[in-house]
Amino acid sequence: MLKRGSGTPTLEEVAALAGVGRGTVSRVINNASGVKASTRRAVQRAIDELDYVPNLAARSLAGRRADAVALVMTKTDWRLFGEPFFSEVVRAVGDALTEADVQLLLTLVRTDAERQRLVKYVRGGRIDGALLMSVRAEDRLPDMLADAGLPTVLLGRRSDEERVTYVDADNVGGARAAVAHLTRGGRKSIAAITGPPEMYASRCRLRGYREALRDAGLDEVQSLVVQGDFSEVSGRRAMTGLIKRHPEVDGVFASSDSMAAGAVTALHTAGRRVPQDVAVIGFDDFELAEQTEPRLTTVRQPMEEIGRTMVRLLLEEMDQPQVAWRHVILRTQLVVRESA
Repeated sequence: MLKRGSGTPTLEEVAALAGVGRGTVSRVINNASGVKASTRRAVQRAIDELDYVPNLAARSLAGRRADAVALVMTKTDWRLFGEPFFSEVVRAVGDALTEADVQLLLTLVRTDAERQRLVKYVRGGRIDGALLMSVRAEDRLPDMLADAGLPTVLLGRRSDEERVTYVDADNVGGARAAVAHLTRGGRKSIAAITGPPEMYASRCRLRGYREALRDAGLDEVQSLVVQGDFSEVSGRRAMTGLIKRHPEVDGVFASSDSMAAGAVTALHTAGRRVPQDVAVIGFDDFELAEQTEPRLTTVRQPMEEIGRTMVRLLLEEMDQPQVAWRHVILRTQLVVRESA
């Protein structure tokens, strides 16, 4: 009878349970030739019974690669997958990985059990790295993957103290430039339609809004700040409420083009002219910004550059696992059109 240790199952324990040598177990794990089918079955049964996970570091030292990278999204991010920002970044990521001859695997992680399952998959050496899309502040998945020894790069970051490599846009600077454009145009009662507060990008864009008001000598009015969820519907709803509470509002900064488009619709419905009565600025510079009437002034995010930079950093970490975390913040650009 095999005596199990109290810690993680070892290769030796698998070999003992299967009644074979350590080298045979290693050959089965690595799918090497020269192992009888009955021996493979015995080793696999032992692996399953012990819940053994091969060591990723050992595979790396052996120079083996899965030539695959996981694009990991949470449940909420999956809902946002249809948003132009995410689809544009994913397209850039896919193109860059194709050029590097690396397979992209899309993975949806919704629960703690799925997080644990992904970590187990990672430790099995089935992927070489992970790209995580817009992780929420409280999510420990990036730390779990890093602890498992997997090169990991985030789109965005969870906080100012992020300890995993990330690529982000200058959300604070972009929002500040947008609101400064409104104040220079003589707007005095400027509203903000923000994104979900659990997203760090939302908080950064709100910070930029506040900094620009302060720089212009304007007081922040808390009731002029309304939360949305980056969707057009939420922007329309937020703007409808703002008009009722603050009929004097003459400027709006929305944290996404979709919300800005919704705000424009609500203003038209209320009989307000854009930009004569109320100037509107969005954030992202999607195709949608060119399709609204009037066309949206907005903050352009370098979506192609974001996706390709994520892949470049990940490939570098895959080649040099001991490289230090990198934090990359890319410039945004204010694009002035008719809405402001």
